[in-house]
Amino acid sequence: MDEWFFAALRLTTRAIEVGGIAIIVLGILGASLAALWQVLRGRPGSEAFALYRSNVGRAILLGLEFLVAADIINTVAIEPTLQSLLILGGIVLIRTFLSFSLEVEIEGRWPWARHRADRELSSDGAA
Repeated sequence: MDEWFFAALRLTTRAIEVGGIAIIVLGILGASLAALWQVLRGRPGSEAFALYRSNVGRAILLGLEFLVAADIINTVAIEPTLQSLLILGGIVLIRTFLSFSLEVEIEGRWPWARHRADRELSSDGAA
């Protein structure tokens, strides 16, 4: 392929990586400001802290999704070697575990228990 195409892919990958990092950093800053605002408005510290943790976790999850996407583009389109594929597999496994752990931390329950909890809430509301 043309050299400009690979240069464009590298630039796109870098932009997605920077976007993922920016999402994490700005998410942490936004969560910090939101928690501070909640405390200043009189919300108990434990509630503000729970909200802070939840917002930080969401920012990290979203940022990780962008970083994984950049790694996939880099491995599949730019450097399709066996070594880079194995490295991508390891990165995806680690980030998937992190995403899963963060989601459990944010939601306070296993992902497969969400639907059961939603059904219980809807059946309680219907009664």
